[in-house]
Order: sequence, then structure tokens, then C-alpha cells
Amino acid sequence: MWTSGRMSNAKNLFGLGVSLYFWGLMDLTTTVLSGSARPLTERQEDNLSDKLHQRMKRSWVWNQFFVLEEYTGTDPLYVGKLHSDMDRGDGSIKYILSGEGAGIVFTIDDTTGDIHAIQRLDREERSQYTLRAQALDRRTGRPMEPESEFIIKIQDINDNEPKFLDGPYVASVPEMSPVGTSVIQVTATDADDPTYGNSARVVYSILQGQPYFSVDSRTGLIRTALMNMDREAKEYYEVIIQAKDMGGQLGGLAGTTTVNITLSDVNDNPPRFPQKHYQMSVLESAPVSSTVGRVVAKDLDEGINAEMKYSLVDGDGLDVFDINTDPNYQVGIITVRKPLSFESKKSYTLKVEGANPHLEMRFLNLGPFRDTTTVHISVEDVDEPPVFEPSFYFVEVPEDVEIGTTIQKISAKDPDVTNNSIRYSIDRSSDPGRFFYVDITSGALMTARPLDREDVSWHNITVLAMELNNPSQVGSVAVTVKVLDVNDNAPEFARFYEGFVCENAKAGQLIQTVSAIDRDDPQEGQHFYYSLAPEAANNPNFTLRDNQDNTAWILTRRSGFRQHEQNTFYLPILISDNGRPVLSTTGTLTVHVCSCDDDGMVMSCNAEAYVLPISLSRGALIAILACIFVLLVLVLLILSMRRQRKQPYIIDEEENIHENIVRYDDEGGGEEDTEAFDIAAMWNPREAQLVVKNRQDMLPEIESLSRYVPQACVMDNNVHNYVLAKLYEADMDLWAPPFDSLQTYMFEGNGSVAESLSSLQSVTTDSDQNYDYLTDWGPRFKKLAEMYGATDSSGALW
Repeated sequence: MWTSGRMSNAKNLFGLGVSLYFWGLMDLTTTVLSGSARPLTERQEDNLSDKLHQRMKRSWVWNQFFVLEEYTGTDPLYVGKLHSDMDRGDGSIKYILSGEGAGIVFTIDDTTGDIHAIQRLDREERSQYTLRAQALDRRTGRPMEPESEFIIKIQDINDNEPKFLDGPYVASVPEMSPVGTSVIQVTATDADDPTYGNSARVVYSILQGQPYFSVDSRTGLIRTALMNMDREAKEYYEVIIQAKDMGGQLGGLAGTTTVNITLSDVNDNPPRFPQKHYQMSVLESAPVSSTVGRVVAKDLDEGINAEMKYSLVDGDGLDVFDINTDPNYQVGIITVRKPLSFESKKSYTLKVEGANPHLEMRFLNLGPFRDTTTVHISVEDVDEPPVFEPSFYFVEVPEDVEIGTTIQKISAKDPDVTNNSIRYSIDRSSDPGRFFYVDITSGALMTARPLDREDVSWHNITVLAMELNNPSQVGSVAVTVKVLDVNDNAPEFARFYEGFVCENAKAGQLIQTVSAIDRDDPQEGQHFYYSLAPEAANNPNFTLRDNQDNTAWILTRRSGFRQHEQNTFYLPILISDNGRPVLSTTGTLTVHVCSCDDDGMVMSCNAEAYVLPISLSRGALIAILACIFVLLVLVLLILSMRRQRKQPYIIDEEENIHENIVRYDDEGGGEEDTEAFDIAAMWNPREAQLVVKNRQDMLPEIESLSRYVPQACVMDNNVHNYVLAKLYEADMDLWAPPFDSLQTYMFEGNGSVAESLSSLQSVTTDSDQNYDYLTDWGPRFKKLAEMYGATDSSGALW
């Protein structure tokens, strides 16, 4: 029978919940006396082996072992003793220990059965070990007792302090909270055994943070302990909480943690303007929605509690200015709502209110949560560009209007007090075709070129107005010109018409349907009238029927058409429109005579070719080709001779240049030529028509353009109309010389210093002429002086 070394206090063992196990053999003769046993005979051992296989009860008593943790002694810690009834104390029994920690944590004396712990034990790491024990015959190695398990439990001591596993903590509580408002709950954990003594019983206390906060000693719940805590006075608090085991008794272990508490904001502070009066200024040219200035109301709160709403509550500029709230910086931005005018009003006064939109009912007694301030705005004068009245022009003009006709009077004025003079012009990018002209002083918009609705029916031009004293100030206005239609286009065939008539056609047979188009667009719609031209009114072959639907039929008047008599007929058709005045045009219908089958299907529209019974011999053909070749050679020879005659005379550098005669077709008149153009025509257009003074030395390539000016323009005595008409006609004539250009003649002509350079009046010999004066004319005539052998004063060739 097995016995443990710690069974003396059975009452205590059972009080700890430890069970005792008894095993035994019912028919064994072994006698157990105070833990010793006599050895069995071989026969008894065989009987024992047989009965072990028959699930017999074991013959040894067993128990659990207990050992305290954290042993700090130098000697191994004695745990207990194993003893078998068969052990006679002579060392014949060998004890073996196996299982968890055997040989590493626990050792056994194989002779005495004493168990010792050789390492430091920690219950928090492992609370129990399960081992197996066996008694063997030291001589034979045979088991003397069956192997059995036992447990070694580690008893707890207070060796672990409480720990805040979630610390440090961060919490917040609204400012001005009542006393006792919960903030946060902290929890400390003790690794000791909570079922054994008070080692794991934790008590909480506050070490830092009084008198603002308190903590529940049992639950660790932190609450406010002081009323009216103001965030604006102090926002952050650091609270230190202690947790102590052993129920807080002396000798218990303690741990601490930090709780950072922030007072969150509430709307308990009303907004206030730091200034009761603001002075601002704005240019009168400031565009709508531009910023005038900013006002700000201070609020000690933050976040949503500091949001502001600004508004205009009073003043004489409520309809001229507006105020908006910047959500990022909580400032009021005053902007221009309507255009300003220094000449109309020079200053404005506004009353601005700033208020909190989010209020808390329990703090309304601290209000009112709004404040007002006064803003004075001065309008500053600027030099403004001219302003057009009205701001948009719409003009309708017929397309047959004469050049120079005033179609609209454009008016602009300087809005400033100085009221400067205005000069008008057209933005040429808006009128690339230069169809219009505006008078520089009066603003009269006139036509400068003929208008054609069929080419451009709408013109969108921009007229500019510039201050005379400040050209940088330019105003503009849009002018839309609608070109009205007049009947100036005659109708014409929609396409080229070509019909055919069969030789077997009968009288009254339809051979072609014609239609017309007209580029005009009359208000009452298009309507065309068809008839044969006067020269074909009595045509014996064809007749025309007007269908009154803008189409006409061409019918045969007779039958019996023959290709060999006439294979093509040309029928002139007169087309007239319904416009005022009535316009007409004549179109030609080509009708071919064709041979057809009985069903009217065309077989052939070409007359049979007449073949001449003539044959040429080979010799005749060769003679004809030879004549053609001779003619080609003669033509090439004539052309070559003419080209040689037209080659310019090339001066050989070695030839005497005095023998060459240079012929001038025309010689400029120099500074004395005042007859190239009569400037008087620019001043009196009517006189220009009556008296035309031509140049005496050459014939003009075109006649004076003044005769093309419409009579209405001439009689109007408006120089602008005359110039516009003259400019237009000059632009249209690509071959007209530019009589209005400036011709400069230098060092040539009777009026120049060098006089005439022509050699027509020179003497016949070089000896009769002295060319020394060429050296006085400077570098321009150096080459000429070298050619005529002039020498300088030193006698050397210049």
C-alpha cells in the first residue's frame, strides 16, 4: 500500500477539498504495518498479476501535495514523501517520478521517495503539476506497485500588485457639469488567486486631482466633485488613481494610472464685437460681389458653440451691400450688392449683428447671445470708362442701303464729374469685313461697304468709346445689325435641265418639269412665274404650262421630230418672281431628239455618223507629217529669236561704261512734283466731279473715283461718306495705283542736290566734263566717282 508523507492532518486536507483514494486487494495476505510491507512469494506474485487483469482494487493510499510559490531559500523545497508497503527499508525498492516537470522542476529520492522542488515556483505562471509515480524492484526492474498519478498544487501568496491594463486613460466631461457627473470608470487587475485570502481584493483611491474629481473605492468610477468648472479658465486636468490589494490594508501592493480629463465646451459665453465702430472704403468701380471689408465678433467658446451668423439689421445701405459669414474663420464679409456711384452717393452706414445660431437653454440667463456694431463705408471716386445708353443696340437695315448711310446714333457719356469728351471707334475684331464705320465724334454708325443679306444676314459688332483725356478708359457696347431682305436676286433654275423628245412623240406630250430657286426670302413666301422668252413665244416645237406651284411643264407642240433634221433644241424660258420690283432671268432648256421604242424608252440620242468614202495612201500620210514637222521647227525658231531680242543689255565690267546709254521711261519729279494728285478733291467732293486735274507728265491708269460716289453722298457734303465710298472702290480695283501713298525720291530729280543723273544731256567726250565734284557727295557716290576716274585732293584715285 502507497502512503503519502503528508496525511497527518486529514481534517485540514478534507477542509481544503482534497480527496483521499483507497485501493486494496481483497484476498492479499500482505499485512500493512505502519507503512511497511512483507515481500510476496513467486506464487503470490503470479496470482497478483492475474488479478490485476481482473480490475481488482489497488492496495495503496494516495493524496494531493501542496507547496507554496515564490520559495526563496537556498536548499531545495521539500514537497512530500512517497512510500510503499513493500519497502522494507533495505533499498530494494526504487522510486521513479515522471510527468509534468519531473526531473526539471521536481526531483525524487529513488531510495527514500522524498520529493523536492528545485526551481522557483510561480502560481501565476502554473497553478498545478500532474505527475506519475512507480515503485520498481531495484534488482529485477519489475514494478512492485502499479503506476499511479498524483497532483502537486501551488499555493498562492500576495506577490502581484494590481495593474491598470488599459491605462493611461483619456476622458472628457462637459464644462459646468453638476457635481457627481460620471467621467470614466477605471479597472485594475490583480494576478493573484482571488479565491485565496485577500491577495486579489482591490480598493481604489485618488492621489491627484482633488478637489475637482473623486473616485469610487470599490468600482473605480470617477465623478466630478466641484461645481461650475469653466473650460475657459482651465481646460485640462491630470488625475492619478491608485489601486491597492489586500483590501487596502497595510502591507498590500499598489498600482497607479493616469487619467487625462478634458473639459468639453458648452455655449456659455455670448459673442462680443471688439470694436463698436468700423471705418471702411470702397472704389466706386468695385464689381458686384467684391469684398468691402470684414467684421468679427469674439466668442470664447469653440467649435459649434462659437459659430456666428452675421446680418445687416439697419442702415441706409441695406439694398447696396450684403454680408456673408465665413464658416472657416467665423468672420462677417461685407460685399457689394449693387453697382456703386460716387456721383450719386458718397457714403453709407450699416448696423451689423453677430449672433450664435446654436443655443443651450440652461445658459440663456448668461445672454443675450448676440451683439451689434456700426460700419461706415466711404465710396471713393475713380476715373470710370464711358457708359453707353442704352447698354445694347439692335438695328434693322435693308441690304440695299447706300454706302455712308447713318443707320444708328451711338451715344455714350463720361459718368465722372469731369465729363470728358468721348471718341468713338469700332472693334475691328468684331467687324473683320469692315462693313461699318462710326463717326469719331458724333457716334453715327454708318455703312462702309454694300450689305448683302444672302452672304451675311447678321452683324454683331462692338463699338468702343474712349475718353479724350484718358485713352485707357474705354467702354464698349454690343450692336446687333439685322440685314433686311430686298428683292435683289433674280430666280434661276434649280439645276441644269436637259431633256429629250422621242421621234415618235405626239403633240402635247410632257418632256420636262422645271423648277427655280431664289436666294431672296420674301415675307409672303416664294412664288415664281414661268413663260417662254419673247424670242421663243411662237415656238412651233414646244410650249410651256405654268403649274402655279413654282414648277412648269414643257410640252411638245407638234409631232414628227427627226434626228437627221435637227437633233438638239434650245428653249429659252423666262422665270419671274413676285418681289418688288419684279426680277426675272432667262434659263435655257436643252432638248435632244432621240430614237425610242414603242414604249417610249430611249434607244439612241446621237445622229448616225456620216462616213466619207475617202482613203489615203501611205505616201500622202508621210507628206502630211513632214509638213507638220517643218512648221513646228519654224515656230520654235521664231520664238527663240524673239527671246534673244528681249534679253536685257548686260554691261561688261571691262567695257567703257561711258559708251552705254541708259534710257529712263519715267523720271520722278523730286520735291518739286506737286501735280501727282490734286488734294483739293479731298476738301470739296462736288468740285472734284466738275474739275479733274490730271498729271501732265503721265496719263492716270484709272479715272478719278469721285465720279462713282452716289449723288446723295456728294450733295450731303459729308467728307466721311465720300472717303468711305472712295476707299471701297479703291479696295475693289486691284489694278489701281495707290494715289494716296507717299512717294519719296532721294538724290534724283530737278529738286535734289544731285540734280538729274540722266546721261541724255551729257557731253559726248569725257575730256569736256569734269567729275571732281563727285568726291564731295560723300560715300553714296563713291562707286560712281571711281567709274568716272575722279581723284581726291591728294591726287590718288578715290
